[in-house]
Amino acid sequence: MKSTKGATRYAKALLELAIEQNKLDTVEANMSYLIQVNNDVKEFHTLINSPVINADKKITAFAAIFPVFDGMTILFLNLIIKNKRESMLPEIAKSFIKQLKAHKGITPITIVSAVSLNEATKTAILAKVQTSVSGTLEVTEQIDPSLVGGFIIQLDDKQIDTSIASQFNNLKQRLTR
Repeated sequence: MKSTKGATRYAKALLELAIEQNKLDTVEANMSYLIQVNNDVKEFHTLINSPVINADKKITAFAAIFPVFDGMTILFLNLIIKNKRESMLPEIAKSFIKQLKAHKGITPITIVSAVSLNEATKTAILAKVQTSVSGTLEVTEQIDPSLVGGFIIQLDDKQIDTSIASQFNNLKQRLTR
């Protein structure tokens, strides 16, 4: 919890700086790439979490790993490293992207269904969700055959579960009391 709060604060500071410097798109691309590298390269995760490697070597490594990053982003990363917070970088980058979407009025929504939804059904679901959300919806679709039927909508920290699997579980709980 503590590192999440710190990551949120650092991300907010970076967002405010990017807005002030008019570099939102550039910093967004940099943070997205940092997330991708963290997810794809196991050695990067080892680098940022290693207490043995000193800050100067990490700064040099970051310059080699991210040569196309904007100067402002590099200065920010160097500051994070000098403050010994580099293990928080993936969380900072994710928080930055989340805060940037909120700043732009974009609300991420995930629809999980047993099978791919047809356009009419998807449009009806999104129209219903749009009435309770301001801004633009950024839709991600996932397929999970274990749902049997129905769908789950995940919006921020809310979840609406209309899946048949969930209804079966609820029925099972009621019958076994």
